Amino acid sequence: MNDISPSALREDGDDRILPFQIEELDVRGRVVRLGPAIDRVLERHAYPPPVSKLVGEAVALTVLLGSSLKLEGRFQLQTRSDGPVGMLVVDFEAPDKVRACARFDADRLAATNGASAGALLGHGHMALTIDTGSEASRYQGVVALEGGSLEDAAHTYFAQSEQIPTKVRLAVAESFETGARHSWRAGGLLVQFLPEAPERMRTPDLAPGDAPEGAAVDETPVDDAWVEAETLVATVEDHELIDPTLAPERLLIRLFNEREIRVFDSRAVREACRCSHERVRGMLKSFSPEERRDMLTDAGAIEVTCDFCSTRYGFDAAEVASIDREAADEAAAD
Repeated sequence: MNDISPSALREDGDDRILPFQIEELDVRGRVVRLGPAIDRVLERHAYPPPVSKLVGEAVALTVLLGSSLKLEGRFQLQTRSDGPVGMLVVDFEAPDKVRACARFDADRLAATNGASAGALLGHGHMALTIDTGSEASRYQGVVALEGGSLEDAAHTYFAQSEQIPTKVRLAVAESFETGARHSWRAGGLLVQFLPEAPERMRTPDLAPGDAPEGAAVDETPVDDAWVEAETLVATVEDHELIDPTLAPERLLIRLFNEREIRVFDSRAVREACRCSHERVRGMLKSFSPEERRDMLTDAGAIEVTCDFCSTRYGFDAAEVASIDREAADEAAAD
């Protein structure tokens, strides 16, 4: 009941995004499976396991959302909140590059003792930014973080901002192999209900938390096709999203075996940072002379470490002087 031929089943499902469509249910979606790419992201930082797991979920979610971009553009997920993990930033640069970093309070994190992702994030907001290269094409959506998971925040975002019925599943875990270093794996599944008739997309409004007792409840019926799709996605186990022996195509067959599945060409995804000596040099030029002086070491140099990939860039006293001259010349020309 699907168009996934035996030759299309790949045993190597790591570090790729697989778009798919279930026409009978008016559903489109993507599966992402991350192996070496997410392991490199997390290995660079050596975060404590709870932070690594949260960053892995954020990367999987960002790749799921950002891979909807065509050939160019950037998609960024950023959280700012009052929890032990105060900030997450994930950049996806179409078509295939991802990088990520986090900031956390080590003392507060140590006191959490296995807290949920929602407790690690706390309360704040999650911003989703699309930038296709021009100011006019830049879009940002913001959703509140209220002690729930990144999955919860994604569902709220699509219900409130996009008004597209959406179901997201994320999973991250460490893989331990005999005689080998442990590594990280991540996976995600996104399914959206996109019928031609927009009225079929209506779902009950979110109930306000401060509604008085006896207030009317929105009883809008949910389309049967979306009920089926959402129910099937809810059966996905975490291990199915990250299992290297379970190809994404096989997961789709397991979920939608009674429906015709159409898969599209998969796309690779890789860990890659956009930083370079020239980019950092340009950033230093944008600071004021006073700000650059505050960065100087005793030797008159400046050292910068990239938050995303931990690469260190050094600018000796002679190059710092050159940056000062260039910045002054550009300011005079303006």
